[in-house]
Amino acid sequence: MKSLYNLFVRLMIFGMKVFSFFDSKTKKGIRGRKQSLEIVRNAFSTEDKVLWMHASSLGEYEQGLPVLEKLKEQFSDYKILITFFSPSGYENVKKKKHMADAICYLPFDKKKDIQEFVSIFDCKIFFTVKYDYWYNLLSELKNRGTKIYVISALFYEHQIFFENYGKWFAKQLKNNIDWFFHQTIKSSALAKNIGLVNSSVSGDTRFDRVKQFLDRDNHLDFIDEFKGNQKLIVFGSSWQTEEDIAQLLVKKLPETKFVIAPHDLHRVPHLLKLFPNALLYSTLKDFQPASENHQVLIIDSIGKLSKLYSYADLAVVGGGFHSAGLHNILEAAVYSVPVIFGNQYRKNPEADNLIKAKGGKSFEDFVTAAAFIEEMMKKDLTTEEGEVSYLKEMAKNAGDFVESQPDSTEIILRKILSL
Repeated sequence: MKSLYNLFVRLMIFGMKVFSFFDSKTKKGIRGRKQSLEIVRNAFSTEDKVLWMHASSLGEYEQGLPVLEKLKEQFSDYKILITFFSPSGYENVKKKKHMADAICYLPFDKKKDIQEFVSIFDCKIFFTVKYDYWYNLLSELKNRGTKIYVISALFYEHQIFFENYGKWFAKQLKNNIDWFFHQTIKSSALAKNIGLVNSSVSGDTRFDRVKQFLDRDNHLDFIDEFKGNQKLIVFGSSWQTEEDIAQLLVKKLPETKFVIAPHDLHRVPHLLKLFPNALLYSTLKDFQPASENHQVLIIDSIGKLSKLYSYADLAVVGGGFHSAGLHNILEAAVYSVPVIFGNQYRKNPEADNLIKAKGGKSFEDFVTAAAFIEEMMKKDLTTEEGEVSYLKEMAKNAGDFVESQPDSTEIILRKILSL
């Protein structure tokens, strides 16, 4: 099975190189990996003790960051390495202020390449977030005496570990990982069924991350002026279906303001065709105070969404109407904002829990979602003084749901320090 795994890695690399001719993100990942060795060589020596966090993409980075920050406080003499598999994580984080001594792409999981990479420094603690497992990497780190953890682990049915041919993969995790910190009781139970007993349920560290948002300055220039005294719906990380919802609602709710932040800035020209009278955030300063007369604002820059949600009365979060995966709904819910999303979110247990808490709602199609939002917004506008509308009730439930979650980071930190 190990030989088959190594063959799979080589085929994956070949496939990505071919695909890179047609996809700019894949091309960035291929090119970026050629720089990884040089980046770590410039940042570390063999004497440096390193604390290493690996995240598949941006969402996993946000999930693991609270743990990394707390571990750095405990091991202040350790240097920090952060690696990514996906360009969407690496390209975003490298441009921001961060705590790492080095950020790079994780080399492809070929044994020789991995050995060369990890020999540059002395990795004392390594953790991966959620479920990004690379078996040559884990084996090499374990052989070097590294403590290895999985933060916010999430096991679910139909993963390879639970298939007849998946025993080798489960065995590798059992041999190489010191402790699994699970998001849910169900994930922990599934893992124990395949022998991964070194584990505990600590919850989802994303709750800890978004709770930090409440203590920062969430002001964004011009948004107060754009919103005025009207209700505001924020479409976060939107794809086509969420934009279809916006199209319907703009016509039905003329007294409501709309902010659309697409998941990819390449969608901005398309959005301008859908909403020809919309403003772009990059030009908003040129329209003050006339922006009050516009209904739709398109965000044509990155890094603002989590602050935008603080202005929202309702959020529609993208990714849940197809297989791409639901984006982070907690970034909105933490501000006591009700969240609407599609019903394809198998890998997002927080979505089910937010629905159970009556702070969010999912839909199968955009027409039904738009109709629900229209009715809820209109009823809120006609709610008499002293009454609590369904919109406001959902808002309170969303905030209470996030606030009620345990301090997962503290639970994880205590366990790591005791091992």
